[in-house]
Amino acid sequence: MEKIARQGLLYDFYGALLTEHQRHIYEDVVFYDLSLSEIAEEQGISRQGVHDLIKRCNKILEGYEEKLHLVDKFERTKKLAIEIQSLTKEFSEKRDMELIHRIKEISGEIIELEAH
Repeated sequence: MEKIARQGLLYDFYGALLTEHQRHIYEDVVFYDLSLSEIAEEQGISRQGVHDLIKRCNKILEGYEEKLHLVDKFERTKKLAIEIQSLTKEFSEKRDMELIHRIKEISGEIIELEAH
């Protein structure tokens, strides 16, 4: 997954666990694409300070993901849901009952993912 997209997902799932200051600076980098220099000037801190804070935030967010796996579960569920959509479209065209069995298997995988 692209780095910025992953950072966005990590923030969506775990950003509320950062401090307000960390959230503000992280959003400026990830969502508003401000440079470290621009943020440093706005915040009255050094460019290196901004860089270190972003690295620390990334480490914190990745640490939560290592423990909770919410982004991974989301991505796997999304992939399975897309497969279900494709299978239902194919079923509407072919009326092949094997497709329904595969849809049931996939939905079971999704339920199992959410249980853990």
